[in-house]
Amino acid sequence: MRTVSNVVSGYAHVSERMRTRVLAAIEELDYRPNPVARTLRTGRTGMLALVVPEIDVPYFSELARDVINSAAEVGYRVMIDQTAHDHERERELLTGGDRTMLFDGILFAPLVTPAELLEMNTRTSMPLVLLGEHDFDGRYDHVAIDNVRAAHDATTHLVSIGRTRIAAIGAQPDEEYSTPQQRTAGFESALSDAGLAPVGIEAAAHYSRADGYQATRALLERDPRPDAIFCYSDLLAMGALRAVFDAGLRVPEDVAIIGIDDIEEGRYSRPSLSTVSLDTPFIAQGAVARITARIDDPDAPAVQLVAPHTVIPRESTLGG
Repeated sequence: MRTVSNVVSGYAHVSERMRTRVLAAIEELDYRPNPVARTLRTGRTGMLALVVPEIDVPYFSELARDVINSAAEVGYRVMIDQTAHDHERERELLTGGDRTMLFDGILFAPLVTPAELLEMNTRTSMPLVLLGEHDFDGRYDHVAIDNVRAAHDATTHLVSIGRTRIAAIGAQPDEEYSTPQQRTAGFESALSDAGLAPVGIEAAAHYSRADGYQATRALLERDPRPDAIFCYSDLLAMGALRAVFDAGLRVPEDVAIIGIDDIEEGRYSRPSLSTVSLDTPFIAQGAVARITARIDDPDAPAVQLVAPHTVIPRESTLGG
């Protein structure tokens, strides 16, 4: 029975002859490992939790796909939950008592502040890796996004094509969540480097098509009207494309538009959407590598990885 267990678990020190015989027997008998017995024996479930704000946002659904694929390569399965931007829901998922026993570790994309997260994590010993944009202080493994630089590079692209009346959509002044703050900082610094001032920065309660549409309508009523818009997400940018069209204007001739995320929808829109790719495969692979390392060694020093990003110019800034 130990030999069967070693083969099923992928243990290296089993001869190829014996591995072949065991796998043939497993196939013939339609053998299935008992996960409950494995958990009792090893103290591990083989399950990871992925917690994101909104699973129906394309960026997070694409990230979830990449996490599932990366976890499968190292023998883990993934259960996904969402917080719906609710801080209480985040607390519940992170300090869920008996429910956390379902998982060996949590990959967590939170909206909470660093102080709130620290208070939450003192109530659980669950291995934890943070994903995304927060400025955390080194207590946790963290796969980060350089939002300031990504926003700076997106805005610099608009300057490079000759735009001078540049606006932005996506500020959330009433939130402590880092993403909008960092993207505003990058947008403003790029304009300052170019000797320009923003035409306007419109707020967006959610990074949705509808909010992008409404914010763009407001920007187009300004005098002077912007000749370019940097959107803090691709979904905002998709709404912006429609709003410019409905106003009887052209993209990019009258208004150039760029977003962040590189969602698949933007590659097939008309015009196709210029964007900043945040490399979700890198984020997923790095997060899974860190959580498995943390599971194996809970006391190891925390590591921060910074995902690369790439500006991808398409028709919404360069034309067809």
